[in-house]
Amino acid sequence: MCGALADDTRWEILRRLGEQPLSASELAQRLPVTRQAIARHLGVLHEVGLVEPAKEGRQLRYRALGQPLTQLARDLENIGQAWEQRLDRLRAIAEERAHP
Repeated sequence: MCGALADDTRWEILRRLGEQPLSASELAQRLPVTRQAIARHLGVLHEVGLVEPAKEGRQLRYRALGQPLTQLARDLENIGQAWEQRLDRLRAIAEERAHP
């Protein structure tokens, strides 16, 4: 998922899809990217579960899925807390050795 989010265009696509469902053509009209590039970006986002296509008439519209991003944020928070705990332990060890 992080690899999919490592691209500015995909972030912008997610932002816009978070506002309203859009087709690849509609996204291409709003962004400085070809429709083919948008389709590739949507494919990447769909593969990792960040967007979902839905057929509306003859058009395929995509919408952003918030749950995977919420879970990623929780996971990153947990990783950050674990690193903080490690750093606290290292600081304590360093202080003990500096002041025996």
